[in-house]
Amino acid sequence: MSIERWETRRTQRVGGRRLCALVLRVLSRWSSDDRPAPGDCLAFPRQRPFPNPFAPARRFCPPALHRCLRGGARGCPAQGGPGLGRGGVGRGRCGSPRCPEAVARRPSLPSRFEELAAGGEPGARRRSPGRAGTMGVHLIPMSAARNGASSKSRKRIMPDPVTEPPVTDPVYEALLYCNIPRVAERSMEGHAPHHFKLVSVHVLIRHGDRYPLYAIPKTKRPEIDCTLMANRKPYHPKLEAFVNHMSKGSGSSFESPLNSMPLYPNHALCEMGELTQTGVVQHLQNGQLLGDIYLKKHKLLPSDWSPDQLYLETTGRTRTLQSGLALLYGFLPDFDWKKIYFRHQPSVLFCSGNCYCPVRNQYLEKEQRRQYLLRLKNSQLEQTYGEMAKIVNVPTKLLRAANPIDSMLCHFCHNVSFPCTSSGCFDMEHFKVIKMHQIEDEKERRKKRLYLGYSLLGAHPILNQTIDRMQRIAEGRKDEVFALYSAHDVTLSPVLSALGLSEARFPRFAARLIFELWQDREKPSEHSVRILYNGVDVTFHTFFCQDHHKRSSKPMCPLENLVRFVKRDMFVTLDSSSTNYHDACHREGV
Repeated sequence: MSIERWETRRTQRVGGRRLCALVLRVLSRWSSDDRPAPGDCLAFPRQRPFPNPFAPARRFCPPALHRCLRGGARGCPAQGGPGLGRGGVGRGRCGSPRCPEAVARRPSLPSRFEELAAGGEPGARRRSPGRAGTMGVHLIPMSAARNGASSKSRKRIMPDPVTEPPVTDPVYEALLYCNIPRVAERSMEGHAPHHFKLVSVHVLIRHGDRYPLYAIPKTKRPEIDCTLMANRKPYHPKLEAFVNHMSKGSGSSFESPLNSMPLYPNHALCEMGELTQTGVVQHLQNGQLLGDIYLKKHKLLPSDWSPDQLYLETTGRTRTLQSGLALLYGFLPDFDWKKIYFRHQPSVLFCSGNCYCPVRNQYLEKEQRRQYLLRLKNSQLEQTYGEMAKIVNVPTKLLRAANPIDSMLCHFCHNVSFPCTSSGCFDMEHFKVIKMHQIEDEKERRKKRLYLGYSLLGAHPILNQTIDRMQRIAEGRKDEVFALYSAHDVTLSPVLSALGLSEARFPRFAARLIFELWQDREKPSEHSVRILYNGVDVTFHTFFCQDHHKRSSKPMCPLENLVRFVKRDMFVTLDSSSTNYHDACHREGV
């Protein structure tokens, strides 16, 4: 019986079978490689005026559709290849007749990741991700590449209603944190109604993948090569040219101490905290993506751009300077040393001359106390630290002080076995317990709001600099239309929290937070802003614009909203009578 005839008969019936027929109509137009395999189900996102990236997963797989896609009904498509269905519909293997969850099909990963996905140790036999009892690695699905073109990345930085695992999975979160480069990423940067013109872009990045900052006592350091080689993955087409350009040295001097730092990583065995080849490639990709959008599409910089049109600032770490250079090299079509000048920022908060803030420090002390008390309550975490301390034969307190998760994440992201001694090995269960505690800590942090107080005061200086620059550009000045701050996780995290994006994931390697300034061509005096986090438009989830669509019919968030928030409302959020940054930092009774 043909698919069309079977479809006609099914549509005459009731219930979920009509939906199955509708799906088959779409499937009949797909190539065999795109059709879902028997046992797959579909997950449909909720529709909202402004899609909520924080919304919990909601899955819909009626029994009739499930039976159809299991291959139980005549005329259903045969086994298909991997891929993601068109139209933004995610799919996954159904593990039970009721289809309680849809686990995304995994793209190819190194063998050890596949073994870990099976819930075992290296060398264990891999099990099907659809079987009950396995610990699935829920990766974001990717569409199949066609005709040699790059497939579309479906990575998300906040909970996605289609592809998220139904429960918190520490391995899934760790994979997102690694941000392993694979394919060209598509994003929402540079999107606006046709009558808006892009006039300014401000980018805040976290450095790329790095070697651990801490060493686990009495264990061998992970052997990771920090030289840049074109014949080693991950790779980027501009990698060789980047190395050649950086090896010639800069044609201009940076602010001290930046002028004495290496311009690219070049150690056979990475030094502590050094940027890796993965980190360089991550920012070459970031730069190329942003260059295609802002320079090729929107012509943000003219062909004869001048050094005054760029504002570049970085902390005094080699990994942030090198990350900024990698992003710029991917971003600019003609990287000219004579036009590149990085300023040095001594504070990770980018607070310049406004770093003294006693109240901010009080909030931080209370937040650290909260973290300590939460750790004491977690008996499973303490037991895990105890087991790990016995393996390396050191006191538990000493192991905990070495922050083992930092080193274990490096092993995990680079597909290197966890450390071993004669007494045993660190394993995946140890890693999952510590990572899960980090996730629970972030959840409690949002509830207690102590970190919010720290963030509002910690992020105010850099946000104030950003809006001052935006206002100057809105008044007609043409300098510093592109600003780049190369920073750390402890820089981005307070800014995200201060903006009201507390549900956003902790900044991954090479994370980017972007502020876009747009001018209305029909009303040139009016300007609007967009906020994007790793390519996701989060403007309407910020404190200053989350209710904008209720009060206004304008499709964009006015610049005035952001200015009013930074200049006044940030201090109101602190529940204080202060009206400026200095008073808020020195008030009594916190």
